[in-house]
Amino acid sequence: MFLLNKDEKSPPKCYFTSSSLAAYIDHAQIPRKKKPFSTILAHTFTHTLDIALPNPSAETLQKVLSNAKDGTLHFAKVYLKLEDILTGDFFNAYIKTGNILMLSEGRPGVDPVFSLSDGILRLEIDRPTFERVGLEGKPIPSAGRKHIKVRYAVELNLRLPSMVRGKPGFERVLWAARNVLNHSLAWVFCNLREPNDSAGPIAQHQPVWKTSQPQVETLRNVLIPPFPDHVSENDHETAEELLEWLSLVNILSPRVQKGDNVDPAISRYEVPTTSNESAEGSTRDLVRLRWRGFMPSAFIEKLLLATLKSVGEDWYAIAARSFDGQAYTILQNGSHTMTWEYQG
Repeated sequence: MFLLNKDEKSPPKCYFTSSSLAAYIDHAQIPRKKKPFSTILAHTFTHTLDIALPNPSAETLQKVLSNAKDGTLHFAKVYLKLEDILTGDFFNAYIKTGNILMLSEGRPGVDPVFSLSDGILRLEIDRPTFERVGLEGKPIPSAGRKHIKVRYAVELNLRLPSMVRGKPGFERVLWAARNVLNHSLAWVFCNLREPNDSAGPIAQHQPVWKTSQPQVETLRNVLIPPFPDHVSENDHETAEELLEWLSLVNILSPRVQKGDNVDPAISRYEVPTTSNESAEGSTRDLVRLRWRGFMPSAFIEKLLLATLKSVGEDWYAIAARSFDGQAYTILQNGSHTMTWEYQG
């Protein structure tokens, strides 16, 4: 009523795009610059992934994932100091010559948060800490929000030839790790080259290895809305209706099931239909597969390729949520791809 704190947090934004995808994807030449692949690669750290699709296609997908063992996610939780990452065999084997993903504990926008991807170490820290570390960085945009303390991002490419012991730039990084950023933190760790890396340099730090396999849930007699052959990016109403339906499917809501008779005081939701379609529409049994853990984009890309192979001309939907609050939803119907991207 009084518009209190209206500027403390900017409203999230959702961007919708419509595109087409070739009927055949060469796994040796994946079009990673086109959607939906570019959307997946843009989100490095994902914690939850849902794949919803009709039951017959889901059975095929589960067999494909079981035979190729592509449906099992491997990651570890380990306690490390930043200095442990920048020295010894860990630095040489995993960063200089290997390929790992790491993300530290901490609330984005509040606590210090460190991440490592493609050899680039990113430090998100507050202003007092930034002034103490003595490293170059940039302020993180606050989208014009008031009463938000300024935070800084420091990005260091650890694969550069200058990032070795004895070089002034790297010695400054080590000094900051030993004297300022010297607290032990909980990290999640994923080795992209050897997912089940139980004998590498990380073993001396007593990691706790975890595996994640899909949780399979079935939602029966689901009313399926008409999927248009093309949706204009200016057709906000259709895009919103499809996204709302997909969101309800992913949470296994009974509101999308045939014969749902919930009290209108609780929910007035109705599955969208066309003028030539009855209110009941067509019904199918749907399956939702859910992974939870520390998922690199390469893992999700493999799942997408397996799903494309399994559904054929049918449809599927992928929804993913990242640690930084961003998310995306992809609906593929034949060659038509619809993508919703959330940015907080």
